[in-house]
Amino acid sequence: MSVLTKIKQAKLVGRGGACFPTGEKWSMVMEAKGKKKYVICNAAEGEPGILKDGFIIDNYPERVVDGIKLALDFLGAKKGIIYINHKYYKKYKKKLLNVIGKSPIDFFKKPINSGYIGGEESSILNAIEGRRIEPRLRPPFPVTSGLWNCLTLINNVETLYNVSLVNSGEFADKRFYTINGDCMHTGVFSYPDNWTIAKILKETKNIVKFPFFVQIGGDASGIVLNNKQLKRQVDGAGSITVYSIAKHKPKDLIKKWLYFFLNETCGQCTPCREGVYRLLEIIKSPEPDWQLFKDLLINLHDSSFCGLGCVVPIPIESFIRNVLVDIPKSKKKLFNSNDIHEVCSCYK
Repeated sequence: MSVLTKIKQAKLVGRGGACFPTGEKWSMVMEAKGKKKYVICNAAEGEPGILKDGFIIDNYPERVVDGIKLALDFLGAKKGIIYINHKYYKKYKKKLLNVIGKSPIDFFKKPINSGYIGGEESSILNAIEGRRIEPRLRPPFPVTSGLWNCLTLINNVETLYNVSLVNSGEFADKRFYTINGDCMHTGVFSYPDNWTIAKILKETKNIVKFPFFVQIGGDASGIVLNNKQLKRQVDGAGSITVYSIAKHKPKDLIKKWLYFFLNETCGQCTPCREGVYRLLEIIKSPEPDWQLFKDLLINLHDSSFCGLGCVVPIPIESFIRNVLVDIPKSKKKLFNSNDIHEVCSCYK
């Protein structure tokens, strides 16, 4: 049985955040026309609050490298590249080199100034080719026109780790979860993929006794949920961050997200470049125009060139809808904010 058949039977999906079927991506590269092929392991991990890829490389480097080798052999690719966060390169280079041996696998350090967008798959191609680090217009996709216009498979660290487990018959449909925030037991944990947020927090002894909410899938782009919405699975790249309601003022939290996206935008498209700046202007104003704020978020989602601009509204709008609007009046005083009513009125 081929490794591709095993991957499809296991219903393996990517763990970089998009959850695209791994077997389908491998098939696209295999079936595309072109002789020269590359395999890239994406170890950029630039999303705040997600530490699983570094944990996997530290503890299971042989599995990651085995996943790359399996992809190289199956696709007939001549070269593999580990595109790696510079901090991980410094910490784990020797460990990985010992496992790689004489295999045709090289490193490419993610440029320090490439930021969040430097981990987007088409930005990775530009970085390796020495071009401006920004997303490419798609289609064409990397599977048919990737590195140096060749067929290119790009998989996340955890995805390739799972490929190794699938091939050896040890895959158990688990995933890694990073737990952060205002809780006692933070770190990276491995549990079944279908466990709910509530079950994971309970198992890790992170059910807190104070009023709280969570953000899942990353501390920048992840969706925010109140403590009555925990009976669902974790989305995206598998993180849970716990926030104390008493500790985090709404405007300060929204500003934190906006400052992150302002600093990380590549500046390629106007909606993202200008939109995030204007959103910050509004929220820093003594009298914020919340209707304009909402309209700009909608515009960002609908017209941004790449995924970064499109995800800006996710943490902000979900925080407003699920936490600020939903929280009982008796608890609103915990936020210590005077403008909750105004922002909530735009989303009711």
